[in-house]
Amino acid sequence: MTEQLRLMAVHAHPDDESSKGAATMAMYVSQGVDVLVATCTGGERGSILNPKLQGQPEIEENILEVRRKEMDAAREILGVKQAWLGFVDSGLPEGDPLPPLPEGCFALQEVAAAAEPLVRLIREFRPHVITTYDENGGYPHPDHIMTHKISMAAFEAAGDPDAYPGTGEPWQPSKLYYNHGFPMSRIRAMHAYLTERGIESPYGEWIEGWDRSGRKEREITTQVACSDWFETRDRALIAHATQIDPDGPWFRVPLEVQRSVWPTEDYELARSLVDTDLPETDLFAGIRVTATA
Repeated sequence: MTEQLRLMAVHAHPDDESSKGAATMAMYVSQGVDVLVATCTGGERGSILNPKLQGQPEIEENILEVRRKEMDAAREILGVKQAWLGFVDSGLPEGDPLPPLPEGCFALQEVAAAAEPLVRLIREFRPHVITTYDENGGYPHPDHIMTHKISMAAFEAAGDPDAYPGTGEPWQPSKLYYNHGFPMSRIRAMHAYLTERGIESPYGEWIEGWDRSGRKEREITTQVACSDWFETRDRALIAHATQIDPDGPWFRVPLEVQRSVWPTEDYELARSLVDTDLPETDLFAGIRVTATA
């Protein structure tokens, strides 16, 4: 195949692309793959999670602009392209009962209408593969769940010449995957490795909470070996300075341990219009020899 491969990653907020599948994207960029991140919202209702930047009025009053600049920095580090879909962050409601979502936010949009800008972007970029979240959003943030909904709708509609007239020539992506950024199999393996060596693990409470919840682990169909790009992933995540504490638990496990114990990023194949054998080690399995311009 002589055509350049193209990958689109659909995410809810700026920083999601750097915490879910970032090393995979950086690896594919190094191979000449054209990679585009579609960011649904501006992240304007996300909390300032870096304690060093909390309580600064100039950040709080200009959070949308700040997060756009952070996204630009992360995009540059990963070597990807990036596009905003233009929706307003829904925030993460808390309390019992949960408060209503803010009027006009992403999660309250009609799915068919909200999928239109993504259909337009798919038809413009013409990705062979799309990655997004599962029906639970990876975790139940309303924007993540909505991202799943519009991704599925757009995957089905983008190749239909009768759908969304005026948004470009039809293009049918070949495969769609769910990101599994934090599979419990990985968390348990890392926890076991650390505790067996007498090293403090940041995962104990995480595992206990999972076990109490009774949730079942999702299937991993595809593991992409990309550990050489874990450092790139971390630099991109740190570029989202308001979202991540560089001294926090996220970075507590040394990269050499991560590379040794779990050198992959993991996915679940949700849609495929090409033949492929599971398990896979490549998001483009079944496409590299069949795609046409």
